[in-house]
Amino acid sequence: MDKNIDLIEKTLESQTIYEGPIFTITHDTVQLGDGSSSIRDVLLHHGGVCVIPITDNNEIFMVRQFRYPFRTVTMEVPAGKLEAGEDHSVCGRRELLEETGCVCSEFIYLGEMYPTPAYNSEITHMYLARGLEYQKQCLDEGEFLEVVKMPLSEAVEMVMKGEIKDGKTQLVILKAARILGI
Repeated sequence: MDKNIDLIEKTLESQTIYEGPIFTITHDTVQLGDGSSSIRDVLLHHGGVCVIPITDNNEIFMVRQFRYPFRTVTMEVPAGKLEAGEDHSVCGRRELLEETGCVCSEFIYLGEMYPTPAYNSEITHMYLARGLEYQKQCLDEGEFLEVVKMPLSEAVEMVMKGEIKDGKTQLVILKAARILGI
């Protein structure tokens, strides 16, 4: 193995080719470590948050919702996108309340993940919510979802069988199960 490879890519030129309400796409020319150049199309995103709400009986709340790019209903933990400059903890608590109607007394940070690092700058922050108290679900306009409650152990089995396809949901379920010894 050559340990002298320069892995850093230097941006030589960047052109915005799309700017929308959720993300921006740039078409970049980069210089590679060997001096040659290449093209990188990058989707710039403010990031997101996902929350795994867990009851005292180790049951979790997930949401079923239609995901247009795949033309199917998915099973996911509550999640949402960050607004520019928004604190991810604030966003996570907001999304928990909006989608499940729950607030929590414990909000434990489980780290971050890069959903698609080859072309997308999104970082998803993961939280575990405990000490749940139900208030009132307050979905955004145009948001339609169904809340599902199930044992965390069942959700782990669904991940292992490939029945839960969403990456952030898979990861946060497995992290929570590990932390709780399930």
